[in-house]
Amino acid sequence: MSRFPGRHEFGQNFLVDPVVIAGISRLVAATDGPILEIGPGDGALTQPLSSLGRPITAVEIDPRRAKRLAEHLPSHVTVLNEDILFHRLRGEVGAVVGNVPFHITTATLRWLLAAPRWRTAVLLVQWEVARRRAGIGGASLLTARVWPWFDFTVHSRVSKRAFRPVPTVDGGLLVVHRRPTPLVTDRDAYQRFVHTVFTGRGYGLREILTRAAGVPTPVAREWLRTHRVPPTALPRDLTAEQWASLWSTARRR
Repeated sequence: MSRFPGRHEFGQNFLVDPVVIAGISRLVAATDGPILEIGPGDGALTQPLSSLGRPITAVEIDPRRAKRLAEHLPSHVTVLNEDILFHRLRGEVGAVVGNVPFHITTATLRWLLAAPRWRTAVLLVQWEVARRRAGIGGASLLTARVWPWFDFTVHSRVSKRAFRPVPTVDGGLLVVHRRPTPLVTDRDAYQRFVHTVFTGRGYGLREILTRAAGVPTPVAREWLRTHRVPPTALPRDLTAEQWASLWSTARRR
């Protein structure tokens, strides 16, 4: 149990379920290289991860907890009293792991997906956020913008009773892998295209593509038919591979 109660301004809901902790540890153990931990809190994950013997950088915004962790962890664990949103990765990182404070989930994901030199992320976030990021039930704009470079998978659902204090919603274990070979090479142009399509007006993709994105009607119709996408489907319904193919088609035209 935590020595200090969670602080509201830090969004602290501490992970206490040993089964969930062990599951996250196994996922990280399957990677290699240095580890970056987001918001270690009282070290529920840091302690078992330290047994791997790999270099760990634990970034904790709460100065009390950062100080206490630094005093009780082995020398290959470095504790930094920093805001993760302003942290700069140093060198290669094999795995990013963390119980992400729910109120900064989107900001943390934006920071992470813009950061270089990490390969795998194992993140505990809100259940619905995990589903949306993985494209289950419809992908978000954020996911579609970065899908060609990252693969998102929901590993499991985590009961809200696994946390103290107990939050109002369940968590979800989201695993993100950087693709060794991106599906798209021109990041800026692709992301502008995705934003145009996601925010464009029209009754379904066929109208959006022709009205907002400037794709000729015969080309849009043929792409939808080839990929078995209904004309009334929405941008959120596409997969990573379909977005890459759609961009390639639109760019040629």
